[in-house]
Amino acid sequence: MPLRPPNTPYDGPVVRAQRRLVLIRHAKSAWPEGTDDFHRPLADRGLADAPRVGKWLRKNLPGIEVVLCSPARRTRETWQLAGAEVPASPTVQFDERIYQGSADDLLSAIRGLPSTSLTAVLVGHNPGLEELLSLLTGEPAELKTGSIAVLATSAAWSAAGKQWANVDTFARPRD
Repeated sequence: MPLRPPNTPYDGPVVRAQRRLVLIRHAKSAWPEGTDDFHRPLADRGLADAPRVGKWLRKNLPGIEVVLCSPARRTRETWQLAGAEVPASPTVQFDERIYQGSADDLLSAIRGLPSTSLTAVLVGHNPGLEELLSLLTGEPAELKTGSIAVLATSAAWSAAGKQWANVDTFARPRD
């Protein structure tokens, strides 16, 4: 293939960056008596499953740059255990909008992601995550505890909205 002479305009296809949004529902939580919803810890099964989520991320999405996480105890614990398995050191932000957030609240958080980031994780709760997933892809979806949905798009984070992305992968890491 011949090289173009210097200073000639490029007339080939425009290649847009592929972004990945990884939705993770927190691992299985416990319901200790006298503990309010926000402070519920992970159950034994959740403590075992959360590192498996991280191992799956390490194998399949090693370049995570940003994590948006609900400040609730079970989501923080999920990311702490999963994130320990991830080779990257992503920026982690605990965002109040994610706890008990609607799809619109979660969209607002996503739209604020840095434009230079290509892979972001959102660790949250149902029903908001399932509503968000349906909104972004136009498809109904179910996210059980410890589940992962990877969405792919070439659009900017700031443009997140109806049918903004396609489902790339669903996973529920277990041994």
